[in-house]
Amino acid sequence: MLIIGFVLLAEALVIIPSMARYRADYLIERLSQAQIAALTQLASDTGVSPELERELLANAGVYNVVLRRDEMRQLVLSSPVPTPVAVDYDLRLAGPWQLIRDAVGTLSHSGHRVVRVIGNPVQEGGQLIEITMPEAPLREAMLTYLWRLFSLATLMAAVMAVLLFLAARRLILTPIRRVIVHMKAYAEAPEDARTVIEPSARVEELREAEEMMAAMQRQLTGALRQKERLAQLGGAVAKISHDLRNILTTAQLFADRIEGSADPAVARSVPKLVNSISRAVSLCEATLAFGKAEEAPPQLTRFALAALVAEVAEGEGLALNAIRAASGREPQENPDTAADALVSVLSDIAPNLMIRADREQLYRVLSNLVRNAVQAITATAQPGVVELSAGETEQDWWIRVGDTGPGLPPRAREHLFAAFQGGVRKGGTGLGLAISAELIRGHGGKLELLRSDPEGTEFMLHLPKLGLNADLQLIE
Repeated sequence: MLIIGFVLLAEALVIIPSMARYRADYLIERLSQAQIAALTQLASDTGVSPELERELLANAGVYNVVLRRDEMRQLVLSSPVPTPVAVDYDLRLAGPWQLIRDAVGTLSHSGHRVVRVIGNPVQEGGQLIEITMPEAPLREAMLTYLWRLFSLATLMAAVMAVLLFLAARRLILTPIRRVIVHMKAYAEAPEDARTVIEPSARVEELREAEEMMAAMQRQLTGALRQKERLAQLGGAVAKISHDLRNILTTAQLFADRIEGSADPAVARSVPKLVNSISRAVSLCEATLAFGKAEEAPPQLTRFALAALVAEVAEGEGLALNAIRAASGREPQENPDTAADALVSVLSDIAPNLMIRADREQLYRVLSNLVRNAVQAITATAQPGVVELSAGETEQDWWIRVGDTGPGLPPRAREHLFAAFQGGVRKGGTGLGLAISAELIRGHGGKLELLRSDPEGTEFMLHLPKLGLNADLQLIE
């Protein structure tokens, strides 16, 4: 229907001039027939009979015929005129716009007027010919012509509409329907790669849309497969953590039994063993909880950060050189491990710096960062330094962990905090930084990478002080 309407609107630009041209040709034909009738009258020496004159005027469709010959205006044929002449049409001076205006004027009136038409005679049969005629036959002929023209235009518009519809159906609607079918099939089985659409549209825009849709479907299918593998991996890890927790619980019982040993060396080692086993059990329980939902909310307490940093270094088997004597320990003179021989740990943390956080979760975060730094340095087989510093502002506490390692590769920086994607060393899972970032977010803070270049890498932790005054009051 839209196509038909548009085609008829375009045809109107053709119909109106055609109507004006048809009216002009009709009047010229009347002038030509009137001239022939007048020449019949002039050719007779005695003139024609009144009956023949009426027949000539009736055949020409006019009331009167006036010829101008030899500078003389002569009424050649005449008959009674029913009404006065309403309008004059001079075809000698009429241009296209004048003809269109006169045609519209003829159609807009009832057709009972008498009009005078002036034109040039054919075959140089005089200087001017003038006829008086009824307008009704002219209007009826114009309406008949207009109806034929409109019918033809409507038929052409309908044929064009059908052809355009078939073309649109073939080139546009069918490919769109095909896309919809593929979308439904893909929605029912997004993991099935066979449901990914194969671009085949011949229209450039539709083909581009199909290509974009195919790329999106492949990405989504890959993401779903990865999530399915991660879910399976999470189930396996949960089972392993469950069994490992039971094993560690048994080990914890034996550690409790030997805690009362009379051997001084054993008595000094047992607390460290118990702490390590307790952390392992807690980690297994946290892994089981993570498989169900997410990390447990942090249990906020106040503690000295320097002591925690010393514990992290000790847990990693490293000597801690406290620049401000935060831990009160001296560097180890006889390192036990190759990593300790290569790596020096410096702590620039005031011993009286108290922070508010979940101690175990912060231990895990710092342990991950320190372990990553140590592994980066030992991979170069060159001595290096891991430095930890901290401070506070009115809004938060900050902790900086830096190293003199080789820096992170570009791929690791792109997916630094994404699980299973930010791993650097061979065999790494890339979970450490992802878990650390999640733990810090649980505190309302953030973990960010300050820099990573050939001279080293620096991370910054921010822990907010929100609600600190209320907590201090509760502690007091």
